[in-house]
Amino acid sequence: MHTIGFVVFPNFYLLGLAAVTAFELANVVLEARAYDVAVLSEHGGLVVSSAGIRVETVAFSDATFDTVMFGSGVELDMVSSPLTAFVRRALTTSRRIAAPCTGAFILAEAGALDGRRATTHWRFAHELQRRFPKVAVEDDQIFIVDGPVWTSAGMTATIDMALAMIEKDHGPDVSRSVARRLVIYHRRAGGQSQFSTLLDLDPKSDRIQKAIDYASANLRSALTVDELAYVAGLSPRQFSRAFSTETGQSPAKAVEHLRVEAARLMLEKGRLSMDVIAAEVGFSDRERMRRAFLRTIGQPPQAVRRIGRENRGPVLQGNE
Repeated sequence: MHTIGFVVFPNFYLLGLAAVTAFELANVVLEARAYDVAVLSEHGGLVVSSAGIRVETVAFSDATFDTVMFGSGVELDMVSSPLTAFVRRALTTSRRIAAPCTGAFILAEAGALDGRRATTHWRFAHELQRRFPKVAVEDDQIFIVDGPVWTSAGMTATIDMALAMIEKDHGPDVSRSVARRLVIYHRRAGGQSQFSTLLDLDPKSDRIQKAIDYASANLRSALTVDELAYVAGLSPRQFSRAFSTETGQSPAKAVEHLRVEAARLMLEKGRLSMDVIAAEVGFSDRERMRRAFLRTIGQPPQAVRRIGRENRGPVLQGNE
């Protein structure tokens, strides 16, 4: 049985406890008590979340856990001496420690992230890097596994990380079954972007939205302004003006971002060659795809593939 200690503190985010539900459902899927979860805090007793809901906790003790997960909260400075000591102890006694979102600041304060790759919610990535220069912060990842230390982006990325842990422990079939019971898509790859081009565009009119949907479904097409304008039922000039006004991007730049995002997902799966991926998403060749990646995300496709492989390895192949 895997024992999990989930650490909370005043004003913690309740959504972090969604990870507990994932482990609970893993027990249901496995028809066994595969996971036993204890909610911990520095002093024990009732701890108030940021939503005002109180959660009963057990005080820190000498008990050891297979996995220790640290919650996230409203404040970045939630660290205390006992909490830091608990992190350092867990790093030596537990198989893995984890922190979603601002929980990364707790690990960093204890030195647990020194010399390691880590991520956090995109809003706080710069601050994490500024405060802790020894940490290799990657602000555009869903979750990162570096040795025994797991960190994830904010909010629902906690669930992705929990599903990845379940997959590591019991295989992909169990993880997929848990995801279905949670009524979510099977976990996102760790290297997947925290951002979505479709969400960033957010057009105001149905006509522009229709053109974006068409572009997303037809990336192999040329997707010229004339083609997209025809789909939107506007003249090319009207379309270009309306598109830029509503999305803040030119049609060409938006299409490039959509292609990069689609290519990135394929690269993370690691199954297709660069040439095939470039053709599938509408780049005429791998060199054009490389230049688009550098413009858009500041990394070449090879780096994205490597990061995806590193994140898949610990989860799927058992390399921790």
